[in-house]
Amino acid sequence: MAHENISQDMTIAQIMMTDPNVVPILLGAGMHCIGCPASQGETLEEAAMVHGIDVDELMDAIHNAE
Repeated sequence: MAHENISQDMTIAQIMMTDPNVVPILLGAGMHCIGCPASQGETLEEAAMVHGIDVDELMDAIHNAE
């Protein structure tokens, strides 16, 4: 699965290009920054911090999604 290649140091844009199926997971976590210009340069870890989301829990959700 492509989302196994996702890491927290990737930008949101890189993640969406690697596996668009991760988008619903990000939206479900409250990260509505998918279309935001910041998503082009903000890493998943940075975005999680800004949104008050535990990046380790988010990574678990991404890697355990089917």
